[in-house]
Amino acid sequence: MVAPAENDTPLADRLRGHVRRLAGEIGERNVFRPEALHAAEAYVRDVWIAQGHAVADQEYLAAGVRSANLEIRLAGRSAGQSIVIGAHYDTVTHSPGADDNASAVAVLLELGRLLGDAHLGCELRLVAFVNEESPFFFTQRQGSRVYARAARRQGDRIRWMLSLEMLGYYRDMPGSQAYPPVFRWFYPDTADFIALVSNFRSRREMRRLASAFREASHFPLERAATFSWIPGVAWSDHYSFWREGYRAMMLTDTAFFRNPHYHAATDTPDTLDYARMAAVAEGLAGALTRLS
Repeated sequence: MVAPAENDTPLADRLRGHVRRLAGEIGERNVFRPEALHAAEAYVRDVWIAQGHAVADQEYLAAGVRSANLEIRLAGRSAGQSIVIGAHYDTVTHSPGADDNASAVAVLLELGRLLGDAHLGCELRLVAFVNEESPFFFTQRQGSRVYARAARRQGDRIRWMLSLEMLGYYRDMPGSQAYPPVFRWFYPDTADFIALVSNFRSRREMRRLASAFREASHFPLERAATFSWIPGVAWSDHYSFWREGYRAMMLTDTAFFRNPHYHAATDTPDTLDYARMAAVAEGLAGALTRLS
């Protein structure tokens, strides 16, 4: 259990509140529990509306259940191009999904507040995706797949997309971080950092985002551009954008390579580190302001 830190900031408290609502009160949320899925959808919408944003719904049916991607758009000075930041708000069955993926949704929600008055160079789209988890992952009914296909059909000029995937689990013990084969020789063995991962085609954008994050924050960040077939590299919503020819990447705490509660009933709000989540959110907001 991770106790609240004495130096928790208001941002950390807001992040904790989002995760507690999604994972502690609503709990497991997917098409097999449609009332919970719709409650999570309503929560995301209400938070953004309270921040003063107009929320657009992209509705469709999945397994006979009404499902919706939710989007807000933050205007930039130049028209024509967008950056998409997304996180999925559904969970696997039998898990409350605190880290996977309420942690990332909480950061996404707070980006709406942190960037609401920012002077952005281009449009920034914040999207809460539905139906990322099984049985929809890698299918046409995955929420991000529906969104990316529609964007391509409409000719949307998306510079790049960033998927936020599990941002809340950290440990300071040596040996707490695992990797796919070979990677362990090049990266830290302590789970105290955030990771930025892309395919080779997106490596230029990934490197720029990493540099901007490091300018904005002292929070430890590691990066890698690698093959999409390596376990975990393509396992989030950025893959839907790769399939449509867009450049995309993932920001993550590395999921099952670190978090023993991955896809389990024990993925609960008390396992997360909200002070470090707040540092990630602030660093990402600063990086996006610089890059957009």
